[in-house]
Amino acid sequence: MKAIGEQAMLYDFYGELLTKRQRQIYEDVVFDDMSLGEIAQEQGISRQGVYDLVKRCDRILESYEEKLKLVEKFRITREKVARIRLLAEESRGSGDFGLIDEIEQIAGDIMEL
Repeated sequence: MKAIGEQAMLYDFYGELLTKRQRQIYEDVVFDDMSLGEIAQEQGISRQGVYDLVKRCDRILESYEEKLKLVEKFRITREKVARIRLLAEESRGSGDFGLIDEIEQIAGDIMEL
């Protein structure tokens, strides 16, 4: 299975596109840290069934990301905002128009995403 952080990020963006049952089981595994056996018993299915469903959900979420790239765009935006904050702090009171131009360029890049 993928790293929990990556699964959580994909789920945050695309989880609502899963069925209610898929969401419940996926949340139990990823967020509630339940074992496959616990979920299997609770859902009345086999451990293998739980495992297969989680893997299928991973593939579905990854497929959405491949097509829509929302997580990638979010990460790029977050990096650009961090750079803007750093540049703004550096330019505060310095009157450095080069930094101000760079800040404006990054802001423009974000708006194009």
